[in-house]
Amino acid sequence: MLLNVKNLSTHFYTPNGVIKAVDNISFDLNKGETLALVGESGCGKSVTAMSILNLIPNPPGKIINGEIIFENRDILKLNSKEIRQVRGNRIAIIFQEPMTSLNPFLTVGYQIMEPLILHKGLQKKDAYKTCCNLLEKVHISDSKLRAKSYPHMFSGGMKQRTMIAMGLSCEPSLIIADEPTTALDVTIQAQLLELMKNLTREIKSSMILITHDLSIVARYADKVNVMYAGRIVEKASAKELYANPCHPYTIALMDSIPRIDRDIKKKLTPVQGNPPDLHNLPNGCTFHPRCNKMIDKCKELSPELKPLGNNHETACWINE
Repeated sequence: MLLNVKNLSTHFYTPNGVIKAVDNISFDLNKGETLALVGESGCGKSVTAMSILNLIPNPPGKIINGEIIFENRDILKLNSKEIRQVRGNRIAIIFQEPMTSLNPFLTVGYQIMEPLILHKGLQKKDAYKTCCNLLEKVHISDSKLRAKSYPHMFSGGMKQRTMIAMGLSCEPSLIIADEPTTALDVTIQAQLLELMKNLTREIKSSMILITHDLSIVARYADKVNVMYAGRIVEKASAKELYANPCHPYTIALMDSIPRIDRDIKKKLTPVQGNPPDLHNLPNGCTFHPRCNKMIDKCKELSPELKPLGNNHETACWINE
């Protein structure tokens, strides 16, 4: 097993109260697998990723509980020097917004070369050669010219490809892709996802794919964790989840996705209501104010993940 997250809780302390951004979640990831973290904005996906890298700003945030076992070491127990050897080297992250993730004052080549020099000890000449090879791998032509360009000279898709090249540069064991196709058109989305899948397979890396879009998960993920209000409400293999979604939230997300096998006369069904206020979560199941299958028990008690068989778990009273 490459990664094992146990009972992870990350809270933010604000003037209005405590925000339980990640609330006692557990999951694991094997070598070569792709795990998707799925859910609406604000459900805790990105905070989970930042917790894995121990990048939670303190204050106001703090990891208050749990273990993150990566390559047989608890990341939360590493000192600052040790964790810097992990970030970018053993675990890489492709951030959500390439427009702001790249330094506008540094060339693209310099930003790709930096982790190679820092973590791999390459000389500038060798790092530059590797940088050009990486740009070619992510389908950016004229790599020698492009390596000397600045981010503002790149399109959105090229910036995202650059972020992928940076993430792959040290051939990490784990790549975290946080909404890697945000603000890109559907054609470029498909190309980038296919590219990431092929390249991670080539270097034998595992991947955590963070997305709110269930429509892209089936093709690229092996396992799926559905998150809501900081908790995992359903987990299963991608094949099992699409064949047999059980939590009402998962079903609602799937009903809101356009599908080619759906009756074209049938309207899409949006998820009713709004995501909960994390300062003031409802009692019981946090999804119950929006759930069309709610029973009285949902208002009183918060369900825990329970196995349904076939490595499928869900946190819902109606499935018991």
